[in-house]
Amino acid sequence: MTTARDIMHEGAQWVPAHETLDRAAQLMRDLDVGALPIADENERLCGILTDRDIVVGCVAMGHDPARITCGEMAKGTPRWIDAGADVGAVLQEMQGHQIRRLPVIDNKRLVGMISEADLAQHLTDDQLKAFCESVYATS
Repeated sequence: MTTARDIMHEGAQWVPAHETLDRAAQLMRDLDVGALPIADENERLCGILTDRDIVVGCVAMGHDPARITCGEMAKGTPRWIDAGADVGAVLQEMQGHQIRRLPVIDNKRLVGMISEADLAQHLTDDQLKAFCESVYATS
């Protein structure tokens, strides 16, 4: 059985909820990623911040990214998957919530992220097609 741990990208890092968006953007640049999980003071997932969130939700609105925190940008219920979950559960979570990145948690600790690129390397063509159709479907 292929698990979330088998297909995830290791080395994901939290960005603290109290951190400013400009610092988060610098961390994204340094890690060469487009999204970071946001952690509260107890290192519990409270959201995911994307580079697009920073641009559209902050900069384009005329706000200063040095004054807005990651926690202020966290919206909705954060989604995640247990490291031992099978790939079917990963797909169900991502497709069901139309999300493109999924944090992988083991014993309440962030151990990795699953992105579209990770899926593309591990799914069959039919699975990948179904994923794309459901995640990118317009409502």
